[in-house]
Amino acid sequence: MPKVLLAALGLLMLAGCSPGPTPVPVPSPAPEVAAACEPLIKALPAKVLDAKRRKAEPPSPLTTAYGDPPIEVTCGVATPAGMAEAQSQCFEVNGVGWFAKEVTNGFIFTTIGRALYLEIAVPSKYHPEANALTDVSDMVKQYNKVITPCT
Repeated sequence: MPKVLLAALGLLMLAGCSPGPTPVPVPSPAPEVAAACEPLIKALPAKVLDAKRRKAEPPSPLTTAYGDPPIEVTCGVATPAGMAEAQSQCFEVNGVGWFAKEVTNGFIFTTIGRALYLEIAVPSKYHPEANALTDVSDMVKQYNKVITPCT
């Protein structure tokens, strides 16, 4: 078999094994929120829960994803339903307050008491799902200033 054919076959096999871009809905925040979200998303780690960062579709500086099934990260989301009553339900991970909402396939965590709403949807495959928050907390603290600490 010619070397070129073997190389092409190898590339096809690799492409078949790695997940392509994952669909992640892009929010429509105010321009100043979008501008503040971009460096936060960019600064997030290469891995969350040992899942490698992957491209989100459509490409956006407000979203990213990790692993398969994807852990979806979105910055600039609207205030989640139930957030108004959630201040008392706030829990902290490494100094960052979070609001947790259980969904059919896992949890959606949203920063609480911060200038920007950053949302992380973690599928139940990664149980305990809240462990994903430890991997992103340092960047959230650095790029998303606290307004009201968790109580």
